[in-house]
Amino acid sequence: QVQLVESGGGLVQAGGPLRLSCVASGGTFSSYSFAWFRRVPGKERDLVAVISRNDTMAAYADSVKGRFTISRDNAKSTVYLLMNSLTPDDTAVYYCAATPRLLPGRLESDYHYWGQGTQVTVSS
Repeated sequence: QVQLVESGGGLVQAGGPLRLSCVASGGTFSSYSFAWFRRVPGKERDLVAVISRNDTMAAYADSVKGRFTISRDNAKSTVYLLMNSLTPDDTAVYYCAATPRLLPGRLESDYHYWGQGTQVTVSS
C-alpha cells in the first residue's frame, strides 16, 4: 500500500511560482509512475501532468504546457510539480496519484493511489 502526502500549496499572486511536493511511502518508489491532477469545486478532477516510472516520459495538459514542470527524485521518494506564471485559473486542489504502470495514463481510473490534496490559490 502506497501512501502519498502532498505539500507546498498556498496563496500566491498571479505570475508567481509555486512548487508542490508529493512524498511517497510504503512501496518501491521507482516502481511507480505518477501524476498530478487538480479539481475546482463543482468540476471533475483534471489531469495536469504525468511522469513515467523510468523517468523517460513526461506529459502535460495543454493548459499548463510551458508553465508547469513535473519531476521526480527517486532518492527522496518525491515527485514535484513546479508551477510558473500562475494565473487565477490555476486555483484548485492539487492531487498526487500513483500507478504501477510503466506508462502513466490520463484517467483517474488509471491510478491506484491518491494523496489528500493541497490547495493552491492564485490571487489576481
